[in-house]
Amino acid sequence: MHPTNHHPIGVFDSGLGGLTVLKALKEMLPEESTVYVGDLARLPYGNKSAEVVRRYAREAAQFLIGRPIKLLVVACNTASAVALEMLQEALPIPVVGVIAPGAQAAKEATRNGRIAVLGTSGTIHSGAYQRALLSMDASLVVLAQACPLFVPLVEEGWLQGDVPTRVARHYVQPVLEAKADTVVLGCTHYPLLAPTLAAVLGPEVRLVDSATATAGHVAALLRARGLVAPKPGAVSHACFVTDEPGRFAQQAQRFLGYALSELSLCTLA
Repeated sequence: MHPTNHHPIGVFDSGLGGLTVLKALKEMLPEESTVYVGDLARLPYGNKSAEVVRRYAREAAQFLIGRPIKLLVVACNTASAVALEMLQEALPIPVVGVIAPGAQAAKEATRNGRIAVLGTSGTIHSGAYQRALLSMDASLVVLAQACPLFVPLVEEGWLQGDVPTRVARHYVQPVLEAKADTVVLGCTHYPLLAPTLAAVLGPEVRLVDSATATAGHVAALLRARGLVAPKPGAVSHACFVTDEPGRFAQQAQRFLGYALSELSLCTLA
């Protein structure tokens, strides 16, 4: 299959978090159509083996390729860590993950060479962000901090107030002690906690949103490959989930700031 600039951008995640990437793409590239897949039936990916995550990623990619799409965004940190290279080799279209763009943005943002990565336990233990940053600049000092309570806080809508502030203070204490001046939000849920994190970290610390960085990378790649959507053109935004579409629709509004108009149930195999 050869992509054309008329085709949409495909995005997949294990659940809700990838919607922050989708939102960033729609804001940065309003002329582009999108197709999103959230694999709710099999989340979380973070506690699965690499072999299983690669299989899930391959199945989601095959579903999206069938739409068809012109570029695939792996909007899942776990899948980006273990399945990105496989997908890039297997698919006839560009494939973008969320780790390298976030790491590159952090490298460009830091002034003192001290960068902290906040992520799920699975992402932090994979070492993917640490490897990406140090491969770009071996002199960087990288602190990786797992923040397992952030995802449930976001999905319950506890974004500001005493509870998320206390949890954030607990997790970022090592970051402050390490004098990191740049913090990578290494999970696609975390941008929703950015105001709370910014308040706890203080004005001297820069927050890097990997979702926004990924959207910028996609925009540059579309231009480089001659795949930018024609103007004017009809724009559509389809969304598929593998389970619980009603609950997904309710939570998606929190991530996107608006209600989904095209949501369907699908099966990945």
